[in-house]
Amino acid sequence: MSTAAGTLTWTPAAERSDLLAASVAAAIAGLPSARVAEIDPELADTAAFCEAYGSPAEFSANCVVVAGRRGGETKHAAVLVLASDRADINGIVRRHLDARKISFAPMDETVETTGMEYGGITPIGLPADWPVLIDEAVVAAGEVVIGSGVRGSKLLVDAAELAALPSAEVLALAQA
Repeated sequence: MSTAAGTLTWTPAAERSDLLAASVAAAIAGLPSARVAEIDPELADTAAFCEAYGSPAEFSANCVVVAGRRGGETKHAAVLVLASDRADINGIVRRHLDARKISFAPMDETVETTGMEYGGITPIGLPADWPVLIDEAVVAAGEVVIGSGVRGSKLLVDAAELAALPSAEVLALAQA
């Protein structure tokens, strides 16, 4: 079992779709390594999760949704970065999306559009036209813990499979 696994008991995600948001369950077949573990929803936030379940932050990846605007058009993207790092949203991500202005997408809009719970957003099962920008350190980490679309569970996946998602792009996103 990997260092990322912590103290949790992991089950193949395809066998426990009840622990996944519907959009994640529909897309999980594309990630054969994906395993899921049930957690206390009150411990879904990264720092609390890592402490409670012994999963190091350098193997936990956070997914945020950003909205980039230029000329009245808004583009959404997911950004995946290790919990131990910070993504350069206003620099690298904004330029990559060719946005004049960028911000974190509003919570209610993100929840409605993705069908996922706030605090459980994951790059799996997002709208097909959203780019998924993955920091190169996430891929280098190997297995990582990510959200499952709900606060009551987490996914353990091979980051190379995330990088192979149809809309994924691996970039140097972390702030120096």
